[in-house]
Amino acid sequence: MMKYSVIPILIMALIGCSARQSPNIFAGGTVKSQGQELASKSKFVLPVGFHEFHKDESFNFQLNRWYSMGYARFEDMEEAGKKINSFEDWKTEMLKLAEIAASEDRMMNAAYYYRAAELFTTREDPEKEHLYDKFIDHFQKAFQEDAIERFEVPYNDSFLPAMRIQQKDAEKRGTVVLHGGFDSFIEELYFLMRSFSDHDYEVIAFDGPGQGGALKKYGLAFDYEWEKPTKAILDHFDLDDVTLIGMSMGGWLCLRAAAFEPRITRVIAWSVSYDVMQYTNVVGQYFAKLLFRRFRDFTNNAMVKKMKKDLEYSWFVNNLMYITNKEVPIEGFDVLFQLNEENLHSESVKQDVLILTGRKDHMVPFKMHNLQIKALTNARSVTGRVFTKDEQAHNHCQMGNMGLALDVMLKWIDGKSKSDNHQAS
Repeated sequence: MMKYSVIPILIMALIGCSARQSPNIFAGGTVKSQGQELASKSKFVLPVGFHEFHKDESFNFQLNRWYSMGYARFEDMEEAGKKINSFEDWKTEMLKLAEIAASEDRMMNAAYYYRAAELFTTREDPEKEHLYDKFIDHFQKAFQEDAIERFEVPYNDSFLPAMRIQQKDAEKRGTVVLHGGFDSFIEELYFLMRSFSDHDYEVIAFDGPGQGGALKKYGLAFDYEWEKPTKAILDHFDLDDVTLIGMSMGGWLCLRAAAFEPRITRVIAWSVSYDVMQYTNVVGQYFAKLLFRRFRDFTNNAMVKKMKKDLEYSWFVNNLMYITNKEVPIEGFDVLFQLNEENLHSESVKQDVLILTGRKDHMVPFKMHNLQIKALTNARSVTGRVFTKDEQAHNHCQMGNMGLALDVMLKWIDGKSKSDNHQAS
């Protein structure tokens, strides 16, 4: 696997890092252990521990991903890890697990195994949308007794899928709005939605352009101007004074939305990218800009050739073109490079901000954490929380101890809300 830290050309740096990146809203396995005081009230109990399911870093992270969010069984991920050596194996094994789970009436497991099977399919795969539909169907069956409201929110000439869960008790503590990252599904956030609901927050999650049903059912390609779909959600539900949470690449997107949307009072960036061009060093940035601006045909042809030789690289580029609705690799990267510090407008963020970062995140270099904090010069407050290996939360989006991350978020929101109420009185 390539690393982002020692690659001189940004194309390779981004590919090396992002090839491991997967739809940014993650789901995981059944209960193993607990430990966070506030999280103990939630329906989903989140296991603690990042396990060695596979020797390959990418596959291992994905297996831990589904387990860590409470959706997969430990023994299933362990068994699959022994049989997977390729993307084809991944799909085959996840489909087997899904079918077995469905036959045993374990609908939650089945749903997320279908989602896992869909993960590494390409846009040319005739089963890609079918697997998405199977995921949604089994998700509905798994949680059919839960009070989940579904909405199609008008957006331009199309719609954004959204889900809402009301607070558990009659008295609402506030509203939390959730979204994922580059290519996520809102249903993957369900454990998080239920956890906030159980702590008496109204919770709304939505798929924005490039994500889930917004892409698959309404053809909405990714758009970095995240204030637009966020505005549509806030308008539709008549919301004000909300906490906005963006997960994975959603950390960049939620800060962008907060820069333009004053109805957001608190914002939580669950991982920050700040500027993807700065993932590598200045030499890599120089060569990348040169290649993408001056030698576009050469660069695109080189990408196409590499896609024929490197399956992991091919999957990442194919997925990038899929969510951006581009026909050639370099145009997909053009969209990716729009996630930069200029377009982020950190100086315009005036809300309370919480940033959550894993110290050993293998997808995003740690320097993005400090760069982002320093850039928030006009925020009302900025809190940075770095999670460590001792906490089993050092990975991307705290896979391995998501209950700890949830605990930090709940306490932070509660503290900021009490401070706001005190000042208002």
